[in-house]
Amino acid sequence: MNSQNDPKDQNNLMYAIILSLAVLLGWQYFFARPMVQQEQARKEFAKDVEAQRTGDVIGIPGVGTAPVAGPSAMAPVGAGQPAKSAASRDDALKGSPRIAIRTPSLEGSIALKSGRIDDLVLVKYRETVDPNSAKVTLLSPVDAPEPYFAEYGWVPQGGTQTKVPDRDTLWSIESGDALTPGTPVTLTWDNGGGLVFRRTVSIDKDYMFKVVDEVENKTAADVALLPYARIHRYGQPKSQAFYILHEGLIGVSGAQGLQEITYANATSKGVPTTIENVTGGWLGITDKYWAAALVPDQKEPYRAMYSAVKASAPGERDAFQADYLRGAVVIPPNARKGVEAHLYAGAKQATIIDSYESALGIQQFDRMVDWGWFYFITKPLFGLMEKINALVHNFGVTILILTVIVKALFYPLANKQYTSMARMKKLQPEMARIKDVYKDDAQRQQKEMFDLYRKEKINPLAGCWPILLQIPVFFALYKVLFVTIDMRHAPFFGWIKDLSAPDPTSLFNLFGLLPFAVPEYLHIGVWPLIMGVTMWIQMQLNPPQPDPIQQQIFQWMPLLFTFLLASFPAGLVIYWAWSNTLSIVQQWYINKKNGAEVHLMQNMKRQFAPLTRLFGTSGSGDDGKK
Repeated sequence: MNSQNDPKDQNNLMYAIILSLAVLLGWQYFFARPMVQQEQARKEFAKDVEAQRTGDVIGIPGVGTAPVAGPSAMAPVGAGQPAKSAASRDDALKGSPRIAIRTPSLEGSIALKSGRIDDLVLVKYRETVDPNSAKVTLLSPVDAPEPYFAEYGWVPQGGTQTKVPDRDTLWSIESGDALTPGTPVTLTWDNGGGLVFRRTVSIDKDYMFKVVDEVENKTAADVALLPYARIHRYGQPKSQAFYILHEGLIGVSGAQGLQEITYANATSKGVPTTIENVTGGWLGITDKYWAAALVPDQKEPYRAMYSAVKASAPGERDAFQADYLRGAVVIPPNARKGVEAHLYAGAKQATIIDSYESALGIQQFDRMVDWGWFYFITKPLFGLMEKINALVHNFGVTILILTVIVKALFYPLANKQYTSMARMKKLQPEMARIKDVYKDDAQRQQKEMFDLYRKEKINPLAGCWPILLQIPVFFALYKVLFVTIDMRHAPFFGWIKDLSAPDPTSLFNLFGLLPFAVPEYLHIGVWPLIMGVTMWIQMQLNPPQPDPIQQQIFQWMPLLFTFLLASFPAGLVIYWAWSNTLSIVQQWYINKKNGAEVHLMQNMKRQFAPLTRLFGTSGSGDDGKK
């Protein structure tokens, strides 16, 4: 029979066609369709951005299909630097009349043209450890070389042409001559069409602004406006570029929880991340030590958006924005209504952030500090360090005391570890005999070893658990030293002026004695060397490994760790060196208590035997034989 008429072949052909159709439909549904939708969303977003840049009417997705006029929080001003950029930040500040901000923590001003909070300098922090270096600048005007600002406003609902304040609006001062913790300021603007806008800004002694926007309706009809707020930034800051630290767009969006979008991911995505019907939380932009965050009314729903526009031409820069839009506020005739919100702009000081979370009921505001995966260890560890430092007033000394506390907490486990190791040492002759007797029978050798462990009540894995349990503590401390601003520029003693930075000295220029600079990757400072020596001494407390390869690994490990930790924060290296020192004392004591031999001197003689022979100081040579 011809194969073409074979029913089996026909069935196979039918199955192949059905399978092909299934693959094509599956591809269309799961891959092609979402890709088209994403591309359409990207084009719409780009269209909105361009519309805002040219001043056209744009739509607000998720609020209504009717277009709205006026400024929008829903799309960045556009990629790249503004068309007219001032020569300097000071020149940009002169582009608008201003009202001063003066607090113990902040100095700056509010622009009367636009009403933006766009000039903030952190009084208590400087760029470097040099006390004469410039103070840290956080926010800057749109015409400055590095624009970064917060803006509050209104959007008309539906297709109405209600005139609302925009970036060119010139506000008047109704009350207050400077914004201080004791004196709020009120700005006002009349749109000439029956609406009077008032903005009252107050501030505390730290970093929290309170912004109350009100609208007085003098017309004969209801007016519906949607309040919005945004934080906008042109260009990326000098990122720390560490995988353990988040920098970029950040927020907690109600039930959706923590949102972290890096600068790179925000620009590569091409479309905004939008979260509808959010109640509670906050959103903004974070750097390693500084942040600006919008805090909406925690009881009113809003729409959150995180967006970015990639630079489209040479010389331009990426633009980033976090914003929210609330539901419409209806102002009846001859009535006055408003909304209240907060703005956090300043240093990410954990205790201050926690106090705001408690006082204002801000959902998970403490996650502004990147505590990491070990949050449940990292934050309590930082709290303990804060309490210790309140007594000793030196974070370096605090680290030393914390190390003692950690060692004390883990002492029962360490005692088990070193006791087990001591017993293992005493059994080495018997273990060597078993290996020799059953060297040709691996299974019998293993059985005899386990029988020996059982008889002597030794768990060969007991020494691993203390190390495994201390690893989260080590990483938690690393996180605390790396991300908390309390460690920034915190001195220890001598040459360590900043515990959050690597040891600045280097072995390769004799710690500054030779008159030349050393590349950063060759900065092997004093404390990394101390750490390496303590690690090497700790390893010499144990007998040499029977396997030659293991011996080589253990011999090179201290050197490798010295180079590895040279780039780590000095505070962490001090912790490790001090921890090693305490472990040496602890292990020596437990070995002596259990009658086990301490191999330190023998191992050191064995290690230095080649040098003593080289310089002719080996004497009789007995040490070399040992």
